[in-house]
Amino acid sequence: MNLLYVLLIGAIAGWLAGKIMKGGGFGLLLNIVLGIVGGFVGNWLFGVLNINLMEGVIGDVLTGGIGAVVVLFVAGLFKK
Repeated sequence: MNLLYVLLIGAIAGWLAGKIMKGGGFGLLLNIVLGIVGGFVGNWLFGVLNINLMEGVIGDVLTGGIGAVVVLFVAGLFKK
């Protein structure tokens, strides 16, 4: 059940990051996949920096969204 939660939050974060990074996205499906990866990156990054945005689903979506924006930005560098 925890894995399903992570995948769902990552998918929402990827969609959100795709909206934020207009022109830098890869399409809906790949943005969702990169959002799932970004969720893991955001959790790791904020863990290393000892930052806690919020508790609950909203905090998880924000953390995943920021991680997904980072992943989309880095992936966009390789796209060009």
